[in-house]
Amino acid sequence: MFKRPQLYLKDGFSQLPSMRADISSYRVSVVLVTCLCILAVDFKIFPRRYAKAETYGSGIMDLGVGSFVVANALVSRQARNIASMSFKAALSSISPLVFLGFARIISTWGVDYQVHVGEYGVHWNFFFTLAAVSILTSIVRIHPKHCGLVGLLILAGYQIWLSSGLNEYLISDKRSADIISQNKEGIYSILGYWGMFLIGVSLGFYLFFDTSSKGKNRNTQVMKIWVLAALFWILAIIFDSYIERVSRRMCNFAYVMLVFGQNFQVLCILTLAGFVSYKKNLVLEDAFNQNMLGSFLLANILTGLVNLSVNTLSASSLTAFMILSVYTFALCMVTGLIHFCGVRMKFW
Repeated sequence: MFKRPQLYLKDGFSQLPSMRADISSYRVSVVLVTCLCILAVDFKIFPRRYAKAETYGSGIMDLGVGSFVVANALVSRQARNIASMSFKAALSSISPLVFLGFARIISTWGVDYQVHVGEYGVHWNFFFTLAAVSILTSIVRIHPKHCGLVGLLILAGYQIWLSSGLNEYLISDKRSADIISQNKEGIYSILGYWGMFLIGVSLGFYLFFDTSSKGKNRNTQVMKIWVLAALFWILAIIFDSYIERVSRRMCNFAYVMLVFGQNFQVLCILTLAGFVSYKKNLVLEDAFNQNMLGSFLLANILTGLVNLSVNTLSASSLTAFMILSVYTFALCMVTGLIHFCGVRMKFW
């Protein structure tokens, strides 16, 4: 509530701003929590209930990749209804993501870094998922007005497929030698993340960028966000109870609704800040907002360096806290300097 300078309170509430500042704060909260958790989870100080679930269920870390997809979808080119890129331009734009994906494979193999195969598969990783969703969205061009419906249809079809036996295949440890079986979790879950992205595009368009809507003011937008947050939570509970339990590993319908419910709940809380102080974001918020994927890449590099240098499992609580504090400071400092120098790493 008090994250922005209070001296602006005297300006009154006659001209409340757009949702831009709140969206930026929400995106920054996603990347900061994610970057902190990917290292913290390696220490005993981090509560195990927050770690990723193996098959079904959810911890806070299960929300990471889904939150990244939603955070990007809400402000994507598609949500802003900007002319779609050509297929060649789309391939060029995702090439850094593909490069980062292969770089992660090589680096983890080269230093024998621990990788949980059940998360995405043997070779697959987070960057390949983002690249796949991006290229699918570029190939199948859909107006943002219709993205929500198409996304729901994709998720419905994928959930039916899961319930018909695909889920048993995805949670089993059996793998054959072919590339699809080796990376079954990452490849099949693309359908879920693509559906999630399309729904996010539609929501971003209608809530923030649809200029044809009359009477769009902050109060109306805030009310819609609160209603949607409640709706997504209700749907998540229904799907989890009666269709299939939440599973990030498969990115099923329940998981998608959980991600939207959690993310819109955070956005709801941040909208309250606009009624207290609303002039501008913090400089550090702008730095992370402009370099979300770049800061996440830096966090991965720093996490790898820490794990190679320190036996994290045997570290005491005080040592773990000190390391995490230095890591977070270094991440914020480098991201801030990059922003100060005018560098922007945007791959999606």
